[in-house]
Amino acid sequence: MSNNQLSSIPNSKNIVRQEFPNGMIALVYENFTSPIVSVQGLMPVGALEEPPDKAGLASFTASCLMRGADGLTFQQIYERIEAVGAAAGIHGGSYTTHFNAKCLVEDLPLVLNTLATVFRSPTFPTAEVEKERGEILTDLEEREDSPDVMAHLKFRELLYGNDHVYGRSRDGYLETIPRISRDDLANFYEAHYRPDGMIFTIAGAVSAADVLKMIQAEFGDWNPGRRSAENSRSIPAVSRPRDIRQVRTSMPEKVQCELVLGFIGPSRRDPDYLEAALCNVILGQFGLYGRLGEIIREKQGLAYYCYSYLDNRVGPGAWQVVAGLHPTNIDRTIESVRLELSRLQEEIVDAEEFANNKVYVTGSLPLHLETNGGIASNVLNMEFHDLGLDYLAQYADRINRITPEEIQAIARKYFDPDAYTLAVAGPV
Repeated sequence: MSNNQLSSIPNSKNIVRQEFPNGMIALVYENFTSPIVSVQGLMPVGALEEPPDKAGLASFTASCLMRGADGLTFQQIYERIEAVGAAAGIHGGSYTTHFNAKCLVEDLPLVLNTLATVFRSPTFPTAEVEKERGEILTDLEEREDSPDVMAHLKFRELLYGNDHVYGRSRDGYLETIPRISRDDLANFYEAHYRPDGMIFTIAGAVSAADVLKMIQAEFGDWNPGRRSAENSRSIPAVSRPRDIRQVRTSMPEKVQCELVLGFIGPSRRDPDYLEAALCNVILGQFGLYGRLGEIIREKQGLAYYCYSYLDNRVGPGAWQVVAGLHPTNIDRTIESVRLELSRLQEEIVDAEEFANNKVYVTGSLPLHLETNGGIASNVLNMEFHDLGLDYLAQYADRINRITPEEIQAIARKYFDPDAYTLAVAGPV
């Protein structure tokens, strides 16, 4: 990485960070090469706080915030944003609720005011709640018809169990969404929406001092109140399977199957996460999906695609291999995946392959920082996972210090070719 690239990477010297008295945190990266400003942020509330019998409550609540607030209708909220060519959205997740916005510099005050209005004074109009419910139910019905989505859903249910927040669908289910009332949404909001722990990241052609004044003006007098003592935000640990667990969802009208095979992996905050991330690139990301793509797709012709994916989560994430294939190739693909996992455990990655993967990983970082949206997203990730403001600046050095022996150790720690979770959906 060149000196010019390094100096432009967000770090502790060019990120302005401020903590507010009510517990909010804001980080601003001044980038005057683009007139577009990106806002990325999160609030520490999600499906972790909802009861299992009302799965989808947190996401439902988040999606209704912009459907009416402080005397503004759904249409008025979106008109004031779209009239200036801006965009904004709020999305509920398992552990957090994310929000994002994009606008021109001169429209940032309007966008922040709109976000403050919907976060601080939502009204949950009954008619709009029912419209949102209808859209959610339609999406859930479409989910039932997708081998891709169903395989991933069943995989997580089997890997984590229905009692774990990561084992439940954050969007809910066809049987839980109808149970959620308008009062459930309002009560969930009152119990869990607060400014303390809220993070804003802003990148663009803006003065950091001006942005911090705007945030203070819109959110600074929001009182955090008192958090309930029983409101623990820890993610439960998960035991790794000691045998093969599998579920096959029959969708006979489909032509292609989706296969997901995997394990419990590291948390994003675990000290060996970067080693696991590099191992994942070697296994199923580099080039045309790493070793999995080369062997299973290109050489054996067993799958239309085959890759691996490592979660970036608080708590134990899932490490999974994904393949799209004809149903006659399921068993042979599983065996080939097991062989590739074993190869990583038994053989040291050769020097040329290892070097190529490192170049790919370190060289792709500047691409992720080409836009203000990419910058704001990465800064948010650093803050939320407590990685330090110099994480990106030190990233290449950290990757280059990883050894082939550490990759082998990671494969031995997290993979077990004889004990895994498998979900297949399609004409099985």
